Amino acid sequence: MGDGLMPVFRLTSELLFPHPSLANEDGILAVGGDLSPERLLLAYANGIFPWFSEGDPIIWWSPNPRCVLYPDKIIISRSMRKFLKKNLYKVTFDKCFKDVITKCSELRKDNTWITQDIIESYSLLHQLGFAHSVETWYEGNLVGGLYGVSLGKCFFGESMFSIMDNASKTALITLTRKLSELDFLLIDCQVYSKHLESLGAINIDRDEFLECLKKGLGFDTIRGSWQFLNE
Repeated sequence: MGDGLMPVFRLTSELLFPHPSLANEDGILAVGGDLSPERLLLAYANGIFPWFSEGDPIIWWSPNPRCVLYPDKIIISRSMRKFLKKNLYKVTFDKCFKDVITKCSELRKDNTWITQDIIESYSLLHQLGFAHSVETWYEGNLVGGLYGVSLGKCFFGESMFSIMDNASKTALITLTRKLSELDFLLIDCQVYSKHLESLGAINIDRDEFLECLKKGLGFDTIRGSWQFLNE
């Protein structure tokens, strides 16, 4: 299947992906398939992720370059350090995954890819112990957070939301510090943004990303609830 020189592969019911290097210039590798836990985990293990709009077929991506954040290379500005010292927010892990992913969907109307199917599929991944959420609380109310998938020593960030100043940034910085303590190799940010760059994220070549991913997958996955990080 395809358009131009680089084909876009159409997936079947078989649990199989083309090699990420076969993605087209935009980073699109394949269409179709499903959002089963087995396929999602296979995708992440191969540096591939789903990203599509409501009503469209599932589109699988492996962009080049790839935006990543190395946990020990996070940049925390002086003003953010001052903010964090105020301890305005409480941060938790895996306390209300479905609330976080639902908020990410509701508050990012420009980003309609977090469909009900995505919410259900990643909530199942969470129940299976592979997807995790970080929550930011103010006076008992959920005001920010993020979610993603963890395999080996790699964390694949999916989306974040914030309804108070610095709430999602606080969640990300807290996550990064914890992952650094756990010797994680990278946080996959997928696609570059100025906001992510300001926090220390950089673009690397896909081959370098896949090499780092392979190394990270050589470690056991910390599967199950991450509420132990709340202690």
